[in-house]
Amino acid sequence: MIIRTAFPYETTREDVRIPVSGGTHLYARIWRPVTDAPVPALLEYLPYRLTDWTAPRDWQRHPWYAGHGYASVRVDVRGHGISEGHPGDEYDARELADGVAVVEWLAAQPWCSGRVGMFGISWGGFNSLQIAALAPAPLKAVVTVCSTDDRYDNDVHYMGGSVLGVDMHAWGATMLAFAARPPDPRYAGEGWREQWLDRLESVEPLVHTWLAHQTRDAYWRHGSVCEDYGAIGAAVLAVGGWHDPYRDTVLRLVAALPPDRVRGLIGPWSHQYPDRGLPPGPAIGFLQETLRWWDHWLKDADTGVLEEPLLRSWISDSHPPATTYERMEGRWVGDPAWPSPHVRPVVYGLRGAPVHVASPQHTGVDAGRFFPFGNDADLPPDQREEDARSACFEFPVPADGGPLEILGRPEVRLRLRLDVPHGQVVARVCDVAPDGSSTLVTRGALNLGAREGRDRSVAWPPGATGDVSFHLNAIGHGFAPGHRIRLALSSAYWPWIWPRPGSEAGWTVDPAASSLELPVREPVPGESVLFEAAEQAPPLGVVFPETLDEPRPERLVVRDVARGTWRLEVDPRYGGTRVYPDGLEFTESALETYEIQSEDALSARARSDWSVRLHRPEAGWDVHVETRSETACDAAAFVLSNELICREGTEVVFHRTWERRVPRTAG
Repeated sequence: MIIRTAFPYETTREDVRIPVSGGTHLYARIWRPVTDAPVPALLEYLPYRLTDWTAPRDWQRHPWYAGHGYASVRVDVRGHGISEGHPGDEYDARELADGVAVVEWLAAQPWCSGRVGMFGISWGGFNSLQIAALAPAPLKAVVTVCSTDDRYDNDVHYMGGSVLGVDMHAWGATMLAFAARPPDPRYAGEGWREQWLDRLESVEPLVHTWLAHQTRDAYWRHGSVCEDYGAIGAAVLAVGGWHDPYRDTVLRLVAALPPDRVRGLIGPWSHQYPDRGLPPGPAIGFLQETLRWWDHWLKDADTGVLEEPLLRSWISDSHPPATTYERMEGRWVGDPAWPSPHVRPVVYGLRGAPVHVASPQHTGVDAGRFFPFGNDADLPPDQREEDARSACFEFPVPADGGPLEILGRPEVRLRLRLDVPHGQVVARVCDVAPDGSSTLVTRGALNLGAREGRDRSVAWPPGATGDVSFHLNAIGHGFAPGHRIRLALSSAYWPWIWPRPGSEAGWTVDPAASSLELPVREPVPGESVLFEAAEQAPPLGVVFPETLDEPRPERLVVRDVARGTWRLEVDPRYGGTRVYPDGLEFTESALETYEIQSEDALSARARSDWSVRLHRPEAGWDVHVETRSETACDAAAFVLSNELICREGTEVVFHRTWERRVPRTAG
């Protein structure tokens, strides 16, 4: 990592309030170059609190952009941080309308040239795409990182038509705690308490809404730019990582948008900006790459960005299973179009007699984290135990040739028989080394009720046989000579997939009528894709003090042999305790617990506990937010329980509980 302390421009920073509809003002931090000439503006717009939570990350990039001739702007969404108003749902119409208003406000400032770009990772990447689809005239280009074009089938709520148990629950719990955090009086002023209490009265667990829409209806189509790619008016640089759940979006965008307005980039990364150097690496000079993008679209500079391959991607070498990799070995490749002329489908027949698959309900405890963030226990460990709970089919890689490289989305086609109306299929592709170790390469899932489309739920006629097909997540991977490609099929995958009632019965697969299709990429002689070394602006200077508490495991699996119960405990480790240069002491702790009995799909339970403390000792300000969120189920409904407690000092200033039953209609 190169830390730049000198830039082409000196910079200034100021905090402002931007007016949007209803007399509401959004809080913004603006870094600008010192120059008399108007410059383009870059906007990052999300709810995660620019004065504290994202401040360390913001300091790495916004001053860097300002030092290279851009007004770089970080804005908190309405109802979060210091921004006024009430928190809403993800990407609701009001958030997007506010975003359009901010873009137009920036373009109208005397220091702005009238051209605006948007960028962001995750939430900020989502709304960058969605606002681009609203096509405000000043918005000329976006850089969307680890984001999705499909809010139903490629987000944190559903996977293959099934409830995504691990993050439907956990992210809803996280957002309840996040929405309840108070404005910081250092920036909000004396009215912070009234603003906070007013905000708390409007807080509602988002999981209530998400579970009320279990098929891909109008709720999910809102904000899903895949509904109309042609509405996107800005040029798009789409970026993802092979260890991020949203990477398929990159391939869909480069296939759907005009090739003179889109480029794609997929590296080995987790859910992080590619310059941050968090595992797995290698990091790249991502800020320099985006600067070339901005200079082309916002300054009319000839930077050669459209001479790059349409898609640049990383193909990982075979590697032993591990829960973290400082550096992933592999190579960069470039494809001139997508679908690529260098990729061809290769079909592997499964073969053999029919196999009945009724996986234990705890199959999936070794799935790893849905959102890897670069922590030590994020990625899946050796898959041999998971493979033993699945039906496996293997295909050898010839030992006398080069690696077999794949790039794209594998697909499975299965002939199944079910004796019950509901079931789920999970497919994993693993790389099996000669020593027997099994490394997860990619996976996919299908709720069999969604086999005719994600917008409906169709029961399986008991006793019937039928054909289904579904894609696995995209991947770039090279299977080494002498290794084996393993397809593992299971009927359960907890806690990623919430089991449907009766799914313990499983299903029977007919291998003779089933297959795996791999997108095999042929070697291209002489191809070379290069990036500069990662660089950033000087860090903010946040201190992470050591504490006396014994750190708990990031991921702990506990088996109760007598009860037949498996419990997974997860510490997401978003930040822990840190002290900011402005004196704020910020402490957060979270624990997610997922429990299930091996033979009972209705025993699935999830719980998340959050604790957030914001403390300014010199000002005597001490605020504590605690939440408890639980999700369970019976045959008819999801059973939701949420509790929020807020304290100022020792005084409880807000306490509310929510109890809700949501009918199980599809997921």
